[in-house]
Formats: sequence, structure tokens, C-alpha cells
Amino acid sequence: MNEAEAIEYYRKYRPQKLSEVVGQKAALSSLSGMGKAQQIPHFLLFTGPSGCGKTTVCRILRQKLKCHDRDFDEVNMAKETGIDGIRSIERRMMLKPMAGPCRIWMLDECHAMSKNAMSCILKMTEDTPSHVYFFMATTHPEKLLPTIRTRATEIKFDLISKADLKKLVGRVVDLEGLKVSEEVQEKVAEYAEGSGRKALVILQQAAACRSEEDQLAAVAKADGRSEAIDLARALIDRKGNWSKIAALLKKFDDDAEGARRLILGYASSVLLRGGPQSAKAFIVIDSFRDNLFDSGKAGLVAAAYEVFHSEN
Repeated sequence: MNEAEAIEYYRKYRPQKLSEVVGQKAALSSLSGMGKAQQIPHFLLFTGPSGCGKTTVCRILRQKLKCHDRDFDEVNMAKETGIDGIRSIERRMMLKPMAGPCRIWMLDECHAMSKNAMSCILKMTEDTPSHVYFFMATTHPEKLLPTIRTRATEIKFDLISKADLKKLVGRVVDLEGLKVSEEVQEKVAEYAEGSGRKALVILQQAAACRSEEDQLAAVAKADGRSEAIDLARALIDRKGNWSKIAALLKKFDDDAEGARRLILGYASSVLLRGGPQSAKAFIVIDSFRDNLFDSGKAGLVAAAYEVFHSEN
């Protein structure tokens, strides 16, 4: 396998221009208008589901603003939640760009910041130097301070339609010369759940299989929904011993946060229906309420253990 073949599809086919971004017509229309008028706001907030293009669009805008690599900082705020990192930015933002016309800080998953960090960001945006831009992205805008959302120019992203995802999958199949049937492509678009990134990850996994049967099996396995629902049911029923739960947990890969959301969705449905399992469903929701960006699978296991050994 050569180097080009080793590149993940979602990286290889990441859009380089706004016109290449899949879906998001409203968001792209707003951004295109700003670009043509050369009036890109200095404080942009990108909100919407994971895998729909928020980070990609931030990077495209960075190119439009001709921001040099040395003046561009991309920070995962799920890992840098405290105020110290924000104060470091505050100290550096007054410095002139090192190699281009501007400096850009892209703060991903910004909802994970502490309230002190959010307050600090808010003060920094009151008097931002003309050469500084803040691009913030989040899947949970409701967790931000309301004043951040009112001060920033918010660009909302939506789940990508199945039709658009199928076009994306079909284009990559043609470009890569893959032997993937229409049925498999249809399933990939369906199981991607509105995420372009997930669609290309699933496609690459399926394309590695030779027969259509194996490809369909790979798509179903990559979906991950059945495993999460099985775990949610087992935690609510709590029949048998811990080894049954442990066996289910071993099936999960590194997407613990995606599994957590599916578990919450199932438990919420049980709680809303009412009945004898409502109390147990509430315990599941309470134990899985915090995101798992930092703790990953270990956090998923810990939350499941907490539910299984709760009193009710």
C-alpha cells in the first residue's frame, strides 16, 4: 500500500473550498456573503452536530484570511478546559502576527471550558485587536454562557441529508475506483447519521472487504447503534452479573462519546414512557450525563459500573 492509499478518506477528501462542503446551504450562504464583502467577523461561533463540517469550514476561512501556519492555533477545549490556557492566549493576542496579516485561534468543543475560562474569553472579545480572529466550534452551544452566543456571530450547521451523503459516498467510490454496490452505498449513507466524516470512515471500512455480503456486514458493525442500545437495555434491566455488562463493553471502540449519546437517547425514551423501569432509566441518564471526550472508553466503563452497582 502506498502513502496515498494509506490516507483516511475523510482526510483525503476534506473540502478545501466552501463550494466543496457537503450540505449546509444556509451556513455557506452566510459565509460566502461575508467573504465577498471582505467582512468576516472577528468572533465566529460554529454550532451543530459532530462530523458536519464545522472544523473544516474554520480551516477554509483561515486560508481565505491568508493566516500563516505560525499564526494559527487550533485548541481542543475538551482537553484544555481551564482558564490558564485562555490567559496564555490573552497574553499573546496583543503581539503582531509572525508571518501573515492576522492571528487566528480556533477553539474546538468550546462548551467544555470552565465558566471562568468562558468569562475570560468574553472579556477578550470586547476589545479584540484588528489582527485577531476567534473561531469557536461546539456540539453543545446550550452549555455556553448566553453572553458568548449573543456577542459572537453564530453559524449553525445541521445534520447532512441522506441524499447529500449518498452523493458524497458515490463521488468517493468513483474517484477511488471502488467496487461498492449501490445497496452498500445506500447503507453507508443511512448509517452515517448525518455525518460526512462518519460516512467516509464507514465506506473505507466496507471497501476493504471483497464480497458485497462482507461489505454490508462491515457497515452494520461500524454503525455501533445496536451495541449501544444493547448496553442501555442491559443497564436498565440489570439482570445477571457484571460479566454480562463487561462483555458488552468490550465490543466498543474509541467512540465512547457517540455511544454515550445513544445510551442517553434510549434511556430518555424509556423514562418518557413511564412505567416500572423509569427509575432505572433515570439512573442511567444521571450516570452518563457528563461527556466522555477526555476519559473515552474508561469513562464509559466507569459510568456503566456506577449504574450496575447503584441501589435501585
